[in-house]
Amino acid sequence: MDESKPIFIQVAEQIEGRILDGTYPEESQVPSTNEFSAFMRINPATAGKGLNRLADAGILYKRRGIGMFVSAGARAELTAQRREAFGDQYVAPLVHEAARLGIDSDELIAMIGQRAVVAGQA
Repeated sequence: MDESKPIFIQVAEQIEGRILDGTYPEESQVPSTNEFSAFMRINPATAGKGLNRLADAGILYKRRGIGMFVSAGARAELTAQRREAFGDQYVAPLVHEAARLGIDSDELIAMIGQRAVVAGQA
């Protein structure tokens, strides 16, 4: 558990991660509020708040009396959201700092390419 974030946000992020990695494919059922609360040792209301947050965002949907399911298109939506956040959180500050240091875009791209090779990403 990450004490810097509310637990219900962590529940939602855990589900999002599992949708992104394919553990919960689209149209599959996710664990219930009670299953999450037992597994994470949290209050069922807190687990429910995390699930409802995703339902409100259209990532999950409810089947009355059955449970929560991953919405069609949820993986693509989450990927788009995460890419946008990545740009804001990492790329924008990187570009800003590079400009402050006089690193032009070609040099920055080369630096990223070198690091990607070292990390086995290229």
